[in-house]
Amino acid sequence: MSARISSAEVGDPAAVSGYTGLRRSAIVAVITIGIIMAGYYQTGWSMVSIWERSDTFAHGFLVLPFSAYMIWTQRHVLSALPSQPNWRVLPLLAILGLGWLMAVLAGVQVVEQYMFVMIIPIAVWAILGNSMTGAISFPLIYLLLAVPFGDILIPFMIDFTADFTVSALQLTGIPVYREGNFFMIPSGNWSVVEACSGLRYLIASFTLGTLYAYLTYRSLKRRAGFILLSLAVPIVANWVRAYLIVMTGHLSGNRLAVGVDHLIYGWIFFGIVMLLLFWAGSYWQENGQDQGAGNQPASDINPSVQPSTVSLQFLLTVAGAVLALTLVWPAYAAYLRGESARPSLQELKIDDTGKEWKINSQMTVQGPAWKPVYIAPSAQLLQSYQNGARSAELYITYYQNQQQGAELVNSGNILAAEDSPWRNLKEEKRNVLIGSDVLHVNQGQLSSASARLLVWRWYQIGEEETASPYMAKFILARNKLMSNEDSGAEIMIAVPYDEDPEEAVLVMESFLKERMLSIRQVLQYAEHQ
Repeated sequence: MSARISSAEVGDPAAVSGYTGLRRSAIVAVITIGIIMAGYYQTGWSMVSIWERSDTFAHGFLVLPFSAYMIWTQRHVLSALPSQPNWRVLPLLAILGLGWLMAVLAGVQVVEQYMFVMIIPIAVWAILGNSMTGAISFPLIYLLLAVPFGDILIPFMIDFTADFTVSALQLTGIPVYREGNFFMIPSGNWSVVEACSGLRYLIASFTLGTLYAYLTYRSLKRRAGFILLSLAVPIVANWVRAYLIVMTGHLSGNRLAVGVDHLIYGWIFFGIVMLLLFWAGSYWQENGQDQGAGNQPASDINPSVQPSTVSLQFLLTVAGAVLALTLVWPAYAAYLRGESARPSLQELKIDDTGKEWKINSQMTVQGPAWKPVYIAPSAQLLQSYQNGARSAELYITYYQNQQQGAELVNSGNILAAEDSPWRNLKEEKRNVLIGSDVLHVNQGQLSSASARLLVWRWYQIGEEETASPYMAKFILARNKLMSNEDSGAEIMIAVPYDEDPEEAVLVMESFLKERMLSIRQVLQYAEHQ
């Protein structure tokens, strides 16, 4: 019988020097990261707030402890690696800081949070150097999973789930009538909403699957393979789950899987699927001889390689440069916030100067009352127009002195709420010729039990018009950075139709040819008040 004794246990000077160098570099890195997190506390707190209120992103509380644990398991490897700060990566911190500032000014919270989290591994890279950072690169990248990201995927996942469910029901022999993500079968009506998209399952599976892959496998190929499975399996499983829930409700006469048990069955099914995924993954485990760079045990490190140390002065100099390049951005953002903002506009007014399209005191939308949903606008104009038998509704929503939760481009600004009698059937881009100008709009089709609406909407920010929310965010950030001006509006035209939405297109084109100039003048007046 023999026992392996590490050199550190017998007082080897090289090992002692390695642990001393690691401890000193680690202390400087941890203090630097702590100061950065304090400087960006508002961004960090915005992440924590989402973790607290959203079950979908509650996993964020576990990401930092998981990452810290993975780094801790590499401490013996780190002690044998050279500590050499890498000042060449400092420009990356400036780029990320500028990206964070632009995201703050534009109100793109998810980008703001990603920029903040990405600053952390780059700061560690600058202080610890290439070798040490390479050994803990996976845990550092894992921190990105703390960002509450995924809402942008919900519409696509809803569509895919609805497509699969309807197709599966038809293959089963059940007749289905579908309108958007709402469908009817002989036993009742069903819809695929946000909770049915499967985003929670996808995020939970990816977070746990990534951790499992790192701790279980050593080769990059096997890790990547299992991570891909952790993405694909929950998506397909959610499709099957949705189909089984509808079938359970159908076969039970809508006594089962139609209330709270709907969600309970879903999580039980997901838990079984995840257990099967990890059970299958256990068969891919590698033997002890197949080591990867990320999990190399300390006993296998070449004893002839001496860990190098760096002077404390140089280490502190790099750490100081890291702090300077990262903290300047939240300081400048605070300066911009501190500048006096002009009083918000309270009312929009438009003159009745049309020749054919006249203002109507009564709302002309048939069927149940409809009004788009906007969060905390500065001012709104809601106006009905009539031209003979033709009618149109004009909605202008204006934002000024924007802040998080009260902004022009926000996922909460929608055509119809979930509890509304109106259903958003379809949205697409469209180019419209108004006189000699091409107007880019977002076209939406709304339906209720007794009426249909075609809706065109676009953003106007200063003299610029765009249908893209991303371009609108960019323009707002640029204007805020250059002139501290953040006002903007979304214009919306709604026209009823019977069967073919193209019926409403001619009406909308006629309305805009006459009224476009007055709409632009209203917003120009508002901007200069």
